[in-house]
Formats: sequence, structure tokens, C-alpha cells
Amino acid sequence: MSNRISRRVAAVPPSGIRKFFDIAATMDDVISLGIGEPDFVTPDVIRQAGIASLQRGETRYTSNSGIVELRRAITARWEALYGVPYDLEAETLITVGGSEALYLALTAILNPGDEVIVPEPCFVSYEAEVSFAGGVPVPIATHVETTFQVTGAQLEAAVTPKTRAILINYPNNPTGAILDRARMLEVAAVAERHDLLVISDEIYDRLVYAGAHTTFSSLPDMRDRTILIGGFSKDYAMTGWRLGFALGPTDILGAMRKVHQYTIMSASTTAQVAAITAMTDPAAEEAVLAMRDSYNERRLLLVNGLNSIGMPTFEPRGAFYAFPDIRVSGMTSDEFAWTLLEEEKVAAVPGPAFGLGGEGYVRMCYATAKGQLEEALERMHRFVRRHG
Repeated sequence: MSNRISRRVAAVPPSGIRKFFDIAATMDDVISLGIGEPDFVTPDVIRQAGIASLQRGETRYTSNSGIVELRRAITARWEALYGVPYDLEAETLITVGGSEALYLALTAILNPGDEVIVPEPCFVSYEAEVSFAGGVPVPIATHVETTFQVTGAQLEAAVTPKTRAILINYPNNPTGAILDRARMLEVAAVAERHDLLVISDEIYDRLVYAGAHTTFSSLPDMRDRTILIGGFSKDYAMTGWRLGFALGPTDILGAMRKVHQYTIMSASTTAQVAAITAMTDPAAEEAVLAMRDSYNERRLLLVNGLNSIGMPTFEPRGAFYAFPDIRVSGMTSDEFAWTLLEEEKVAAVPGPAFGLGGEGYVRMCYATAKGQLEEALERMHRFVRRHG
């Protein structure tokens, strides 16, 4: 048999991150500044809640929407932090990580050929997920001159009669940029003018280092246009628990729930029980704030260090990534990353893995022990001196 793979799947390349780090994993003495994963273990109070759930024999399916106590805790937290209420029955859904929430959102809203505007650099899954859902990703590049924030003018220029949604991610992976309120209002104006939906991936909402996070759905008239994606992987160091959530309008969440019913059934019961503690126990909140303080120290260490050795790096204000400019080296991003890995055994991700605007940059994750970051800076300083 020929042509056994669908054209839309065959057309999507493998993840540039995974390919690079599969090779790095075979090398000795590598300092990895690559995979975007907290180096903290899940806080003990959350782990113990999961263990206790298993010991009680809570191993059955939950409702398709998720455990009601968890949904209640999420909606209460979102309203307390960001001032946006959601109905826990009709407007919330617990998913297998934020990635499933994104898949469900796109599958629920897109018809074949619908376009989704995707500001880049961005998380590597976005374009692929739009394509898998039958849509057409329309990437637009953001730049350091606008602190990697998308502008209303850029969005306006990308809108066509086929545009269905705008997909944004702030705090941003890979740049660490946030979207300030003025820019958010520009995005909102374009969405309202053209009757578009906004998918806002806010997986790093608790990891903001200058000011407070603003959720997109809190903007005037945006609550019913916004599909909000959140989760526990980054803020709570729960990557392996695979738990996320979606908040949004009743009709869209209902369609997402339908896809979820037929593909997943329900997220992990153990993870959901643990997440209730993550959302409600004061000890868990203290752990989140302590992790954020630690990331902030490492952020300053890495960004100041990169600038001091001749790798210009704008200040990331959220998430846990730096995005240094390597154009002074005269190398492409791929050449820089591979040569740095081979010569100094420091692993960073080439910027083009994250789409338009990524060439000339590499991503470095500072969710890494301070000693490792200091050693990585020493190695990179040698590298920069050697390559001028």
C-alpha cells in the first residue's frame, strides 16, 4: 500500500526540540538549558495528596469534565486572582495537560481551511496542532524591537475572510515576553472588529516577575471570545502528572467536552486529587511563590551573565526562558547551537524551532540549578571568546 499516512500529518516536521535533545542525551557532561521543565520536584504536600488518593483506592474514572472540587477550586482561584468568574459546570474542563486543551479548542472551532493567526516565536506545537485540526496556521513574526509582543497592526494585516482565531501565548515560550495591557487591547480590538476567537495559552500565569499577570478574558468584551488554557505543569512543577484545564464560553466548552469524551474520557484521577491540594492548600501556595523567587534569581543570573559575555539578551519578564541574540557570532542559530554543544557541552535550542523571528537566537531555560547556570556561563564565555 502507498500513501498510508495522511498528507496533513506527513507535512508536519518532527519537533526540533526533541531531535536536538535526543542527540544531546547521548553525550557526557552536558549542561542542558533546553527542555522547558522545572528542576523542582512537585511540592511535597501535593505529592502526598496524590499518594493518599491512591491508598484510598481512588482509581476509577472521574466525570468527563473533571472532579467538581477541582473545577470549583480553579474557578475560585481565577476569580480571586484575575477577577473573571466562570461557571464550574458549563465553562470549565479538566484536560490531560494544557496540550490536550489546545487540541480540543482547535478541533472544536475549526472547519477545514479555517485560518488561525499564530504570533511567533512560539511553543513548537502551535502550528502543528492547527494543521492536525484541519486548519491553516498563519504565522507572523514578533521581534525584539517590540519586546516580542505582537501588535494590532500585525494582526490586522494577517486577517483574511478565512481567519477564525488568534492563538497567543504570554508569558511566552521561548522569549519570556509578556503582553502588556496596551498590546492586549490592540489584540482585543482586532478580534472584536473581525469577530474572531482568541485562544490564550496562559500556562505560565504564576511565573511573572515584574507586575501582575493579566488574563486575556478580563479585558472588556473578551470573556465570551476567549478560550483560556491553563495547567499545573509549569507553575506547580507537575509536568509528569499531565494535568491542564480550559475555561471559556459555554458553547465552545461544550464542544470541547464532546471531543474529550470520545478521545480521553477523563484526566488522571490521582493527578486531579493532587491538584485540588495544589489549588487550595496554603503550603502549596508557599511552594509556588518560593519556586518563583528561585526562578527570578536564576533569571537575573543568566540574563546578566549572557549580556556581560557579549550575547545581547532582552529581559524576559515571565516563564523561565532567555532568548539571547547570537547574530554577532556570524553563525546561524543551528550552527551556533550545534557548535556550542560539541565544543562546550552546553545544550540550547535553536531559535527557528519556534518559528518565524527565531533565526539569530537560541532558547535557554533557566529552570536549572544555579551552579549549573554559572558553569554554563563560564563555558559559553570561552566559546564566545574563541569565536569572536
